[in-house]
Amino acid sequence: MSQPPNPSTRAPVAASARRVTYQARVERIFDHAEDTRSLFLRMVDRPMPAFVPGMFISVAIPLAAETRTRPYTIATAPEEGEPFELCFNLVTGGAGSAWMFARRIGDAIDFNGPFGAFTLDSKPQAETIFIAEGTGIAAIRPMLKRLMTAPLAHPITLLYAADRADHLLYRQELQQMAAAEARFSLQTLAAGPDTHDVYEQLLALTRRRWIAADQARGRHFYICGVGNGVIALRDLLRGSGYERRAVRYEQW
Repeated sequence: MSQPPNPSTRAPVAASARRVTYQARVERIFDHAEDTRSLFLRMVDRPMPAFVPGMFISVAIPLAAETRTRPYTIATAPEEGEPFELCFNLVTGGAGSAWMFARRIGDAIDFNGPFGAFTLDSKPQAETIFIAEGTGIAAIRPMLKRLMTAPLAHPITLLYAADRADHLLYRQELQQMAAAEARFSLQTLAAGPDTHDVYEQLLALTRRRWIAADQARGRHFYICGVGNGVIALRDLLRGSGYERRAVRYEQW
């Protein structure tokens, strides 16, 4: 995750899970862009706790005056094993993301979890639309990877937008998914330098394709990204007749 998510979208943390601290070491580093990085982590001494696609871990970040915890979504699927991946961007003035960017191969990272309610643990029973903005793809990517392990029973669409082309992460991998699975369609959009413009275009596309185009309201949606645009998309869909429980979201 690029910054702490909206607390209202998080599941309560069980007391037993909160007490357990795990440690992993940085095994590999990959830079998607100058301000976007993935750390690949391997567990120390004990195995990675079980998780489902979409969950996050709470990383302990030691700073000069205090230790803070920050959530980072696991960008790999459980089936991939270790090392597992955290993908994040460098936030201007963000001490936590600066600390993460300063990690080097061999460095230890302490964390709790995994946690989270924005998850996918079974195949959708209806047409499903995933909408991702920027690093929000980190939560949705493992969901898609799990879905691609067997033929799809219903159409799946990923609408993925960012401010510029090099912030559209995992692009080649997503294109390969779309080429391999006829029921999976991919649309990417490099919308411009302003995050507001990104969401304006996502809202316009959503309104045109899944609201104005027909009266069907049985689709399911998963939305993930940074900022209030996530809430605007949620409200647009729910306000147009989609069931509340059919529109799931994670606001960072």
